[in-house]
Amino acid sequence: MDQTQPPDPIAIDDFLKLDVRVGTIVEAAPIPQARRPAYRLVIDLGPALGLKKSSAQVTVRYTPETLVGRQVLCVVNLPPRQVGPVRSEVLTLGVPDGDGAVVLIAPERAVPNGGRLY
Repeated sequence: MDQTQPPDPIAIDDFLKLDVRVGTIVEAAPIPQARRPAYRLVIDLGPALGLKKSSAQVTVRYTPETLVGRQVLCVVNLPPRQVGPVRSEVLTLGVPDGDGAVVLIAPERAVPNGGRLY
């Protein structure tokens, strides 16, 4: 992804197609078979969506112990994707820090799991 050029504009209807929800990480474990270091996350996305799995390359800034209990934002309406041995059901969102390591996106205070971004 080229981050030096601004992206082409999209219509608000295109943005609204993305379903971004908040969830709480309830399990986090290394994926030893991953080509690039990653964790297998289990995220509680509330009563309507339940528990979903995600593969996340966040090993530089986080340990499994610091991830459990953390709220994160996830895209929940993409098709599942096989990432090594993990069937990733949601895309956990993050941004690169000054060193290029992923920093997870989270609400600034605790909110109910399953809440939709708008």
